[in-house]
Amino acid sequence: MTAAPLSPDLLWSELVAYGAGISLSPVHIGVLLLLLVGSHPLRRAGWFLLGWVLTTALAVALLITVGHRLLLDMSMGTDHRTGLDLLAAGALLALGLKELLRRGSSEEAPGWTRSLERFVAMPIPLLLLLSAAAELISPDDLFLFAKAASALLAAGLSPLQETLDTALFTLGASALLLLPVLLVLLLGERSRPVLEGGRDWLFRRGDWLVGGLSLVLAGYLGWQGLVGLQLN
Repeated sequence: MTAAPLSPDLLWSELVAYGAGISLSPVHIGVLLLLLVGSHPLRRAGWFLLGWVLTTALAVALLITVGHRLLLDMSMGTDHRTGLDLLAAGALLALGLKELLRRGSSEEAPGWTRSLERFVAMPIPLLLLLSAAAELISPDDLFLFAKAASALLAAGLSPLQETLDTALFTLGASALLLLPVLLVLLLGERSRPVLEGGRDWLFRRGDWLVGGLSLVLAGYLGWQGLVGLQLN
């Protein structure tokens, strides 16, 4: 027995939640903030944001296309859906514990922040390529992409509806990168203290953010996996 497809409201809620999880990427947000306080801020940050949006949309579109071609049934309780949920829960639990245990009680910025200055100095094409690669190989992002695609496959949507809902997911996954750019557009140079303060806070707390989010997602996906096992 399998569960009925999600209603549109529940589907949109899931897509926005998965997208919001992807948007909480301290590395990408940190790079964007550095770009916005550097030279040619809007041009360079705009290209970076566009690269993120295209990578996100193409990743989900590819997973949906593969799912259709393989005729995968991603309804709750199916082997594919249950396996994905449990595998994702285990990977995210390990990632969350690793991040939290590594940080401990330290207030210093983690090591990855010290390489971002060199990263943002790269030519834009190389910066976009490395940014896309980092987004696609991140374990939590990868599983959230897969969960978004599985939700769309399970809903049995028309091609137009799938496209629109993929756009909604992409917007959710880009929200935290879009906000700083909008702030600069609205306030100009007056936004600089806010951006620098956000950057400093993110560099101190980024690992805590990733660890906490990973544990929350692990709990949710583990619960979905257990429900799926009961439906089998």
